[in-house]
Amino acid sequence: MKIAIFPGDGIGPEVTREAVRVLQAFDLPGMVLFEGDVGGAAYHRHGHPLPAETLEMARAADAVLFGAVGDPACDGLERHLRPEQAILGLRAELGLFANLRPATTFPGLEAMSALRPEIARAIDLLIVRELNGDVYFGDKGTRTLDDGRRQGWDMMAYAEDEVRRITHVAFRAARGRDRRLVSVDKANVLETSQLWRDVVNEVAADYPEVALEHMYVDNAAMQLVRDPGRFDVVVTGNLFGDILSDQASMCVGSIGLLASASLGERRTAHGTFGLYEPIHGSAPDIAGKGRANPMATILSAAMMLRHSFGREAEAVRIEAAVAKALAEGVRGADLGGDAGTEAVGDAVLERL
Repeated sequence: MKIAIFPGDGIGPEVTREAVRVLQAFDLPGMVLFEGDVGGAAYHRHGHPLPAETLEMARAADAVLFGAVGDPACDGLERHLRPEQAILGLRAELGLFANLRPATTFPGLEAMSALRPEIARAIDLLIVRELNGDVYFGDKGTRTLDDGRRQGWDMMAYAEDEVRRITHVAFRAARGRDRRLVSVDKANVLETSQLWRDVVNEVAADYPEVALEHMYVDNAAMQLVRDPGRFDVVVTGNLFGDILSDQASMCVGSIGLLASASLGERRTAHGTFGLYEPIHGSAPDIAGKGRANPMATILSAAMMLRHSFGREAEAVRIEAAVAKALAEGVRGADLGGDAGTEAVGDAVLERL
């Protein structure tokens, strides 16, 4: 069980340290951990946010546990040298096209949500975000027009096969949950979204047991606040998925609680190769202060055990330990408490 640990920048090293402690508590046979540099930390040491040796390390692993990237000291760099290129590069180079982002309100945290407690209590959804297409990877640039005005562009594009494969992932996920799938697009305006909707409808024929609904992204954002309990599985493109999953994090109470898995088609001896990371950023303002909540990273480790290693029992134990810690009042600063990073890790380990 070869796991590459990429702590990254800011609070990344602090939260991944606690997730590693949880993994090591199981003393799983054959588990090997090795660490590499990504993001701003990699740029400062190697001159690139995703060094060749880090990429090779990821390719040699069965799974990657990723912290966070983002360093204000790198803000003036050319785009291809910015820390964020590390995660984009890993997703592209490793063929990680499906991002799974669960959002569930933990019992006892309803009051932390930006929504009314009775609404927040019903949240239990999974956002399936496509990772390798859309404006993030399309042709982009800036130019000066004849009249002297500057113009920037980012091309949004999806190929039919890209939409088809992410849609299959979402339908399979829905089939294992409440058998409801909402596909989010902007087909009334965008040709890209019309293709998306057409392909989703075609794939739906293979899953007659799953109820499919289409929703425009502006309406989806509104319904996620008005009635989030109506959603089970949501499938959408890269840009819309990025925004909606962050919105979902505030609906459940804190971005410090949301884990994610990025999966592709590569199989290992144990399961599906994947990259696992909290959805929060590097939070440079609190880096090194021991204040970051590691629960999202710990929950990402649970997703890793489930999807890449077939260790469902251990994944469930981690999730239950986190839920119990929260129910018994363990709160990081993001949840209005005073438990530091290591203290939260200790609390989860105790309950594990």
